[in-house]
Amino acid sequence: MFNVGDKVVYPMHGAGIIEAIEEKEILGATKKYYIMKMPIGEMKVMIPLDNVKEVGLRQIIDDEGVNKVLNILKQKHSSITINWNRRYRMNMEKIKSGNIFKVAEVVRTLMLREREKGLSTGERKMLESARQILVSELVLAKGVDEDKVLDILNEVFEHQK
Repeated sequence: MFNVGDKVVYPMHGAGIIEAIEEKEILGATKKYYIMKMPIGEMKVMIPLDNVKEVGLRQIIDDEGVNKVLNILKQKHSSITINWNRRYRMNMEKIKSGNIFKVAEVVRTLMLREREKGLSTGERKMLESARQILVSELVLAKGVDEDKVLDILNEVFEHQK
């Protein structure tokens, strides 16, 4: 169970802070919900307490996790050369897992592929989504604003040229 003020990650949406725990009646059923505020985009998300395990809600990473993410991003891993459809499905599974390290792998792989060969429209959207998820968690984990995290990411990828 999480508490008000906890920094958590909602897979496929990103990281946020639990602002409240409220009872709401929706479609005739009364349930308790976490009200989560996302730091990027000022979006609020309602997550049913009885659905937390199924959706994969988890605590944000610590400093050690941040370092691991940055190390994953720094790896000069060659792009996967399988067809784009299989590559897309593999990357989508990684993003849906809610595992920030797998999301970092997707960001790294797609950034490198974009630099080498360019991306399809679908993969470009996937990169933006994965990057947003990654940035939202790093913002809360490092306690800095979005611009600072984007500067860090840009610096990591500049060193890979």
